[in-house]
Amino acid sequence: MVDVSKKAPTRRTSHASCLIVTDVDLTGRTFEELDPVHASRIAGILAAKQTATLIPLCHPLNISDVQVDVVPVTNGLEVQAKIVTVDQTGVEMEALVACAMTALSIVSSLLSEDPSAHVEDLVLLKKSGGKSGDWGRLVKPT
Repeated sequence: MVDVSKKAPTRRTSHASCLIVTDVDLTGRTFEELDPVHASRIAGILAAKQTATLIPLCHPLNISDVQVDVVPVTNGLEVQAKIVTVDQTGVEMEALVACAMTALSIVSSLLSEDPSAHVEDLVLLKKSGGKSGDWGRLVKPT
């Protein structure tokens, strides 16, 4: 693990996203009386809080806020996660883990209807705070 003991706690945020590619329309649908999008958001939030147990050498962090959104897009669903902390290191991995677990939870509910459902483009979009400051991925124009 990287020694962060000499760093001062600062406010840090990270945003990540991924894409679930599927032909199934989840709008207003339920599976076994549970909305799969709502359940998957909870899975993503819980996973973000457990990142240090899932990824070797990640620091356990005091997460202040986790926001996970799932929005319909042309070829499926986009998962977006935003994590906030006031700590000695960033929350990039937590944002990526939240997206991945949310997406995997949705894909698991889709496989019986769409065996080709899959996750693509898991990326860190931007981060702020800490010694290295702000960073953002360049988005290609469509």
